[in-house]
Amino acid sequence: MPELPSGTVTLLFTDIEGSTRLLHELGERYAEVLAEHRRVLREAFSRHGGIEVDTQGDAFFVAFARASDAVLAAGETQDALADGPVRVRIGVHTGEPVVTDEGYVGADVHRAARIMSAGHGGQVLLSETTRRLLDETEKVHDLGDHRLKDLTAPQRLYQLGDAHFPPLRTLYRTNLPIQPTPLVGRERELKEAGTLIRSHRLLTLTGPGGSGKTRLALQLAAEAVEQFPDGVFWVPLQALRDPTLVERAIGASVGADDGLIEYVGNKRLLVLLDNFEQVVEAAPNVAALLAGTPHVTVLVTSREPLQVESEQRYPVEPLPEDDAALLFLERARAVAPAFRPTGVVGEICRRLDGLPLAIELAAARVALLEPEELLARLEQRLSLLASRSRDAP
Repeated sequence: MPELPSGTVTLLFTDIEGSTRLLHELGERYAEVLAEHRRVLREAFSRHGGIEVDTQGDAFFVAFARASDAVLAAGETQDALADGPVRVRIGVHTGEPVVTDEGYVGADVHRAARIMSAGHGGQVLLSETTRRLLDETEKVHDLGDHRLKDLTAPQRLYQLGDAHFPPLRTLYRTNLPIQPTPLVGRERELKEAGTLIRSHRLLTLTGPGGSGKTRLALQLAAEAVEQFPDGVFWVPLQALRDPTLVERAIGASVGADDGLIEYVGNKRLLVLLDNFEQVVEAAPNVAALLAGTPHVTVLVTSREPLQVESEQRYPVEPLPEDDAALLFLERARAVAPAFRPTGVVGEICRRLDGLPLAIELAAARVALLEPEELLARLEQRLSLLASRSRDAP
């Protein structure tokens, strides 16, 4: 791989819309069409100094030192493909991703990919950071603020050109809470649990406190919004102690004034019951909701299973070493932007058993402690990692 640009970098992601449908329609011609698509994209990227970071199937990940070059390449790509059967969506975002031996990592990479996935075939979407770096004469259409599926605050998105497309594929009909940062890692869990949520109406994520059940569940729910046209709703139960109030809490979240089952009826909803272990005696109420509503799916986070019929359990394991180290790095840079990881970061994460909450709390201390000092103090970790944040789980 050629040397990757560092510092401020513009990241471009592409994906073919409806590739499976296209494969069935074209049959044996698909391989030829796909090869032509790759040739067109690579020529456009090369003309404008793009560095191919990764290619998976029919999707490209390309880096540019200048935002204007990325946008030119994206526009030329769409022009070249306009008359063919392949429709490509492209997302462009400018940030400061971390360069590693294996490519780029960090929130900016996730943001660029999410922007791409919000678009439609033939469309080029730009982040606000990219838009700011373009000449004012560039033909760009402001699409307003949108919540991407990384659950962070709404992002201003722009479209290259003035063609008409359907509404963006962003979050809608949901009360999922805004998250301060994108989810780090958990790709395997999202894939496995995402498959389960399509085939089971009651899925319980289990694990000890601090294992990341809630953040994983929120991301699963965000990924599933298109499966549930009547909404995806988060029901926080952390402050609840009375199991008899669970049905009322669900009703308040989904908009039912009274008569939850009657209100839901045949609606296709996903309900996320968060921190259920505190009201586990309400498990029969959940079973009754599922029995009385044919199209509701319930996703639960709990330290213990509900023990009801049809429940599918999914244990949330600690983060693997690479993801744990990346989480530490991202959270450390939030408090100390110049932080550079050392060899002890991996050992810190191992001492913390790969638990995301413990890692996040430890990383927040690098503003005051060097990693070596932090590692030395982990013997007293209960006092060291006691959170002072009022919103800590």
